[in-house]
Amino acid sequence: MGKLKVVVCDHIHQKGLDLLQKDSEIDYVYAANEDKIKLLDIVSDADLVITRSSTDVDNKFLNAIKNLKGIIRAGVGVDNVDIEGCSKKGIVVMNVPTANTLAAVELTMAHLLSCARSFPYAHSELKDKRVWKRENWYGTELAGKTLGIIGFGNIGSRVGIRAKALEMEILAYDPYIPSSKATDLGVEYIKKEDFDKILNCDFITIHTPKNRETIGMVGENEISKMKDGVVLINCARGGLYNEDALYNGLKSGKIKFAGIDVFSKEPATDHKLLDLNNIVVTPHLGANTLESQERIAIQAAEGAIQAVKGISYPNALNLPIKENELPNFVKPYLELVQKIAFLSEQAIKNKGAIKSIKVSAEGEINGFLESLSTFALVGALSEALGDNINYVNAMHVAQEREVKIKTEKLSTHSGYENKIIVKLTTENDVITISGTVFEDNKQRIVEINGFGLDITPKGKMIFFNNSDVPGVIGDVGTILAKHNINISDFRLGRDNHNQALAIIMVDDDVNKEILDELNKLKTCLGIAFVEI
Repeated sequence: MGKLKVVVCDHIHQKGLDLLQKDSEIDYVYAANEDKIKLLDIVSDADLVITRSSTDVDNKFLNAIKNLKGIIRAGVGVDNVDIEGCSKKGIVVMNVPTANTLAAVELTMAHLLSCARSFPYAHSELKDKRVWKRENWYGTELAGKTLGIIGFGNIGSRVGIRAKALEMEILAYDPYIPSSKATDLGVEYIKKEDFDKILNCDFITIHTPKNRETIGMVGENEISKMKDGVVLINCARGGLYNEDALYNGLKSGKIKFAGIDVFSKEPATDHKLLDLNNIVVTPHLGANTLESQERIAIQAAEGAIQAVKGISYPNALNLPIKENELPNFVKPYLELVQKIAFLSEQAIKNKGAIKSIKVSAEGEINGFLESLSTFALVGALSEALGDNINYVNAMHVAQEREVKIKTEKLSTHSGYENKIIVKLTTENDVITISGTVFEDNKQRIVEINGFGLDITPKGKMIFFNNSDVPGVIGDVGTILAKHNINISDFRLGRDNHNQALAIIMVDDDVNKEILDELNKLKTCLGIAFVEI
């Protein structure tokens, strides 16, 4: 089988390119400097492509490709991707929604402070006009003022935390989150019927996605209900504030100041908002930090590697089970359950064909067992079936292969808010792996076959089941060192029966010869090499 072809269509940070280049199963092509016509030839036989805003995934692009499995948009917005057209061709579209979170949060705070103190105008008067008039620049203190946050997700909630540190009173409106996400942070949660409370704040910032529901959601009517001298911020998506209404409000003085990073049509070099002198503007800089660009590239590359190998499809926007309509907290569990099933199959793939897969869940996640079981199936069967297994046919393929699917809702008792458990049974063995997702979508494996552990499901790992006696770690380390295998991490779980399970993270592939040598240790009770 040949290498998997990944084409990078637009410029991304070198750290992402390095990850693609290091993967021995991937042939990556850097085509960011190629003419867009020539690019169509380059992507024609690609398995996956990485794009940014410079490449339009339109009819012309989609007609040029033959075997494309997925598209990674290295960023948040997918305005340049024909998602419906991709869906018709069976192409999974993914984005990188959280890599620029901190950059966007900090830019929002910069706009908030700039609007309160008119910093850009004071700077310009002194630097460009050489005028020193302090009396022209009396600002407003943020302490004691109210800040209304529309959209309290990854970015909005972090803006709230930082604004609280400035001693502002925070009100949050987001009908798609549990109220506890706000109240746990000491923020007042505003229900839909009380939206006018948000409009009555001193400062208002918006952090929603751009869709039919949110385009122009703050217009003439909403602005008319605001208090005189309100300050509006938008560092999210252009057009969330109706721009004509925003212009009129600024010109009349109803809106004292606005901080705007995004516009309905960009570049916006001749936009009428630029004619006003009570607005701070930036040219869509939300993701423009060095750290953000590095994270975007790394996450895009990692997502590409997982997707092109069929391991998982991080942040997929068009999966047939309508993943994008599920609550946000469910998505990382879908990825995690697929990874767990994929690892489970690798760990016991020499123990016969898969007979059954059981997915159990406790906490609120147990309401999504059908979706979880679909993703678990794809993870468990992808090693054997490759492209022949997907989210659409997973249940049908399982039925054909006589793989039984079981699900179970568990009452919460483990101490985790949510927990998923995958039990994979083959003809000759059983493996059970549990996992959870912590704050900031940090996925963790917390138990394997009853051994308590804390493992990030990523990278190359040796599963080493052994007698719990002195000297085991030294013996294993000696053998791996002899074969030039570097250990990057070592996690150990123990039981009450003098057994232990070591998960040894390594930087290199471990071949059969090394595994056989480890297996000959008297303390070894079982061994497997897995990679994700």
